[in-house]
Amino acid sequence: MSLDKDNPLGISWHDTAWIPLLNPNNILDYFGERSNPFYDRTCNNEIIKMQRLSQDQLNNMTGLEYMLLHVQEPILYVVRKQHRHSPQQVTPLADYYIIAGVVYQAPDLGSVINSRLLNTLFNLQSAFVEAQSFSRYTPSKGYWWEFSDQEDKSEKSDSKEKKKNLAQKFPPKVVPPTQPEVKEEPVKQEPVIKQEIKQERPDDKSNTSIKPPPDKKPKLMR
Repeated sequence: MSLDKDNPLGISWHDTAWIPLLNPNNILDYFGERSNPFYDRTCNNEIIKMQRLSQDQLNNMTGLEYMLLHVQEPILYVVRKQHRHSPQQVTPLADYYIIAGVVYQAPDLGSVINSRLLNTLFNLQSAFVEAQSFSRYTPSKGYWWEFSDQEDKSEKSDSKEKKKNLAQKFPPKVVPPTQPEVKEEPVKQEPVIKQEIKQERPDDKSNTSIKPPPDKKPKLMR
């Protein structure tokens, strides 16, 4: 928790023991903790708590009170601080929003407009200061603007001219690319198979024919 009594918009408060248990039924009890710098113990809520009365009794009382204005479970609760004049007439004084158990005071419309105006004036002043840094003056030339972009462009143009001059003085040597040697592989000659056709002669056929067995001669008996 940061304490800044002059500017309540810069204050935040939380109690880690309560955060896991927060719900719409106990959020006003959490907001009414004594360590909460946003809670005024002279309010009617404190009287009702001491007398153990219900929150409905606040409508019958007059003075300072706190009420639960908006609920978006489980992370956002809005508590309003108001002054009650009658059961039907109240005057809002401040709103407090509780996000994830951390209590902040919501800024009023005047604070928002003041913050936006200060931010706009700061940006305008920074723009004028930066523009003034680019202005130049000489008695012979008068006033002119010198921006960093122009300096960069002039430096780039100078470097390009220098590169062109160097390229003209020392032209690069172009080396033709070496072509890979193509090796001719010898053509393999397939062996030629000669087929010889043997022609059979008629004599060979006669020779090859089957000869009959020799005749048996009768043996002479002595």
